[in-house]
Amino acid sequence: MKLSNQAMGALMIALQNSIMEQADIVPVLQDFDFQTDDKSELVVVNPPTAKIPEEFTANFQGGSDAEV
Repeated sequence: MKLSNQAMGALMIALQNSIMEQADIVPVLQDFDFQTDDKSELVVVNPPTAKIPEEFTANFQGGSDAEV
């Protein structure tokens, strides 16, 4: 059995979040719920969300006329 691309992405988001927050990744991984897809690959049913630190978004105004 292998990880699906979705499960691999969930793992990478969890790793990135733990690095940015300087937190232990183990509890996040322990909370993953898995299912198999039609290719018998593992899929994470409850993937983590990406968290963007506020200092990266503080000056972002959004919209098509935002200055970069």
